[in-house]
Parts: sequence; structure tokens; C-alpha cells
Amino acid sequence: MEQLLWLLNITRSHVIARRYFVVNGFDGALTMLGLLVGFYVSENVRLPVVTNACLGVAIALGMSGVSSAYISEAAEKQRELRELERAMVSDLGQSAYGQAARLLPMVIAFVNGMAPLIISLIILLPLWLAPSVELFNHFPLESAFAMALL
Repeated sequence: MEQLLWLLNITRSHVIARRYFVVNGFDGALTMLGLLVGFYVSENVRLPVVTNACLGVAIALGMSGVSSAYISEAAEKQRELRELERAMVSDLGQSAYGQAARLLPMVIAFVNGMAPLIISLIILLPLWLAPSVELFNHFPLESAFAMALL
């Protein structure tokens, strides 16, 4: 873990990961809000249908985030490594920067994919708790709206 934090720091990739978390977390929240509004105006939609549809979308957002970030970040880190190697006239494949170019795209992709998934799951909590928590039982969609807007 210490090595990972060091690699994130020397490459300034923690800034990218933080930005991806915020941007994609926001995407997850707005996507859930859109689905919930759609179900709300549709009326008479059973709660399990709402929950399952939202869960499916949350998983898809996570998968999309992981794959898109990995593809773009792996290419970007390799390009940065090649440019640095040309400037230094040296093979840096076994250096810390070489290790970072191989490892950090996976870390950033994980953050990018987990952000919308985690935020979406938090928003869905009132729907899951509705059968057992009185407040959520009466207003499950409204409670999920409130979670999405927080």
C-alpha cells in the first residue's frame, strides 16, 4: 500500500483518481435520479422493478467506468513513459515510472468504476430498506430522490 501511495504521488495520479471519483460519482447520482424520476412519473411501478433496474444500471456504470478509464489511462501512461524515455535516452521499464505506467491505470480504472457504483448503491438504500423501515416504506422513491440530491 505504501508503494502504491508513493507511485500515485510521484506521478501525480492521485489528482486524476480524485477527479474521476468526483466526476463519475456525480454521473452515477444523476443517472439514478433520472431513473427514479422516470419510475415516479410512471406510477404504479412495483418497488422490486425499480430496485432491480437501478441496480442493473449501477453495475453497468461501474463496468463502463472501469473499462473506459483503463483503456484511456493505460494508453496515456505508456505515452508519458515513452516521452520520458526519449528525453532521458534510457529504458525506464523497470523504474518506478515504468512500474507506475503498468499499475496505476488499473488503480485509476478501479476508482473510476467504483465511484458511480458506490454512489448509486447509497442512493438505492431507501429502496432496499423500504420493507423494514417505516419512513422508507411510505415514501421509498421520495427518500431515494433525497439521497440522490444530497
